[in-house]
Amino acid sequence: MVAAGKYKDVKVMGQHMAKQISCDRSHQRYDMCTVNATTVLEPTTSTFFLVEPTQALMEKVRPYPRKWETSVMGRIKEVRLTSGPPSPSCQVHHSAPALVFSAGGYTGNVFHDFNDGFIPLYITVNSIFPDGNYVLVIHSSRRWWESKYADLLHTLSKHPIVNLEKANATHCFPYAHVGLISHGFMTIDPTLMPSSINLTHFRGFLDAAYAQNHPFPSPNISKQKARPRLVLVTRSGGAGRHILNQGDLNNAAEEVGFHVILFHPTPTTSLREAYALINSSHAMMGVHGAALTHSLFLRPGSVLMQVVPLGLAWAAETCFGNSSRELGLEYMEYKIGEKESTLADKYGNDDIMVKDPVRAQGKGWSTKIMDVYLKEQNITLDLVRFRRHLEEAYNKASKFLQNKG
Repeated sequence: MVAAGKYKDVKVMGQHMAKQISCDRSHQRYDMCTVNATTVLEPTTSTFFLVEPTQALMEKVRPYPRKWETSVMGRIKEVRLTSGPPSPSCQVHHSAPALVFSAGGYTGNVFHDFNDGFIPLYITVNSIFPDGNYVLVIHSSRRWWESKYADLLHTLSKHPIVNLEKANATHCFPYAHVGLISHGFMTIDPTLMPSSINLTHFRGFLDAAYAQNHPFPSPNISKQKARPRLVLVTRSGGAGRHILNQGDLNNAAEEVGFHVILFHPTPTTSLREAYALINSSHAMMGVHGAALTHSLFLRPGSVLMQVVPLGLAWAAETCFGNSSRELGLEYMEYKIGEKESTLADKYGNDDIMVKDPVRAQGKGWSTKIMDVYLKEQNITLDLVRFRRHLEEAYNKASKFLQNKG
């Protein structure tokens, strides 16, 4: 099965190996269960049956790596692993083992698609299946999701996906792992990985999926060769955290020296095209939000500037600040002032929501608080103050352009 010492983060090998069905529930973010023997999957009930049970065993697991968040986990369908009743007959035989996870939960938000999906999936396959031979068995795998992420899925596994909601036949596997390993928000801990794999290796995986297999024409930039390209991420006005003086910002960035390319991603945005654009650029800038997940496509040494609204300093650092440094980006933050937020107009400059967001949030991130800072807040940038940050970003991006093209 798996070579000893390769599976550092889940306690399946060693002391649990005697059990035909075992689970590690010691982690805050995820559970991992394993069927350590030939097993038959009955897809309509999401149940793995032991073919030759030697013990009476039954486990249930929700294979989505947000274990601590009970509200979303309640929407993740359980997968059962059982020694009885007797297994159904096998209709589709697989020589490779199964890796089972859910594409439900927050899937559809690109941040969560990577944070709760593809980064944990990459960690898991490199921890458990170093030979790359496994079958992805996915619950809540919707057609749009499989289409949008087809390049990543095909790069991860050479075998066809088993969609638990569409499969009618039973499938048998030599063994199965159910669950995904997560190391935290947008990160890979090399101390828990074989060969010290880290987030830059994940960036290499993205290259393999989007660059090597699918050559792209470069963006039409023949007239702008001497100017660093800035991908300016825009947001819809009704979504919150919208820059109200967006046009003035675009002009200021052009005046500093950037060639500005506006990027307004939607759920149907092609990731091939997004990769081609961002991977060929020198800087990216946007307000904190899921769209900054596309910064994974930036080349090491390029610039990411995150505009941080009131009340979102922790989220900005946790979601994108740490990962940017791990990826070798030139990371910059612009924390807006009170007068740059529309919350000052709504609540007043002296209100706790404006004056002391950390205290306003207290010990929790309630839906009410979240709505204030994520949905009610828009931004009017102080372009005199912001211009200094633009100039610094331009200088860094220009050096990157000179060195890397």
